[in-house]
Amino acid sequence: MSSTIKKATTESEELFNGILVLNAKIFGVTLGLLTGLLIFIATNWLVLKGGATVGPNLQLLGQYFIGYRVTFWGSFIGFAYGFLLGFLCGALIGWLYNMIAHLRNKP
Repeated sequence: MSSTIKKATTESEELFNGILVLNAKIFGVTLGLLTGLLIFIATNWLVLKGGATVGPNLQLLGQYFIGYRVTFWGSFIGFAYGFLLGFLCGALIGWLYNMIAHLRNKP
């Protein structure tokens, strides 16, 4: 009976350790796509909406993203920058999460 309990405990520990691992690259790609699509959709929404001044707040991204404008072509540049920024942040978050999970599960 003792070996059955020990085996069950070992299996649950292995499962717990396997769940805690986060693929940092996949998380980075996912966050990058979400960030890039958000900028792409927001830019094109304002372009289609039109008006005298198109997206003065979104134009401020041009201060950080070189070449970005609130235009149709600028939305592609914004998508690229958003993907890059989201990927880097997501990969960093995933890496930090894995490091903390590893430190927490040390025997």
